[in-house]
Amino acid sequence: MLEAADEFGPGTPYGSTLITVGEYQKRLGGAEREFLHTSAINFLSPLRNFLEGDWRTISKERRLLENRRLDLDICKARLKKAKQAEAKAAAAPDFQETRPRNYVLSASASALLSEEVDKAEHELRVAQTEFDRQAEVTRLLLEGISSTHLNHLRCLQDFAEAQATYYAQCHHYMQDLQRELNRCANAVGAPHSSAAVCPDPVSSAFLSGPSSPGATVSSSSGQRPSTLAMEQTQLPVTGTRKAKVLYDYDAHDSSELSLLADELITVYTVPGMDPDWLIGERGNEKGKVPVTYLELLS
Repeated sequence: MLEAADEFGPGTPYGSTLITVGEYQKRLGGAEREFLHTSAINFLSPLRNFLEGDWRTISKERRLLENRRLDLDICKARLKKAKQAEAKAAAAPDFQETRPRNYVLSASASALLSEEVDKAEHELRVAQTEFDRQAEVTRLLLEGISSTHLNHLRCLQDFAEAQATYYAQCHHYMQDLQRELNRCANAVGAPHSSAAVCPDPVSSAFLSGPSSPGATVSSSSGQRPSTLAMEQTQLPVTGTRKAKVLYDYDAHDSSELSLLADELITVYTVPGMDPDWLIGERGNEKGKVPVTYLELLS
């Protein structure tokens, strides 16, 4: 926008308006950069550090605990199976076998089953110990998350505060920009529509009655007209005309009339009135309106 303003010329109404809007866009950009910087420091960095540090360690230990639990379940199943085989062998001896060799084999099988049970019990004790140790490590890590949650809660509050500040700044800047643009429109008028709205000074279109000379003298004398009080509208008018509103306009004080684009109002002037303003009427409402916001109808 600032480059385009240089092309059009900063002295032109459009160029100066581009400069104004461009400057406020720079302010909005600065507010956004400040918001992103604050959010990165107060919220994103602590969260990233937690995810890449503590949470990665906790996830690793939890996976290890799950593996220890699976190993423990396997050892329990193996011991149960060995005890069932040993009990079955002890409960149903083969009395049909009378040969010494078969007795020796039966005794050897019982010894092997007993040894298998002892081995399974030892593996179960080892697996249980490893599981308990890993469960304690994981529990301690998970207990530490409570303090981490409190820290992240503060980070979230800081983030929400930074976001509220950012949007408040943007709202403030845009309100200032609107006031600047309205002030420019009141002072300069709409550049492209002013020729169609007022091809000649507007007072000449209205000050054609008996009171026009007085208004001309007042205008040519260089005296700044005083603020129009609403009581002055009771003075004799020079004729009324219909006008179409070109743009929305917000009244700045009680002496002005707010306008909506495309609506039709009745306008007239009074002696001694600023030629850039008219008196507008809409129903029971009455107030000053800027000429540059109107298209006078025949």
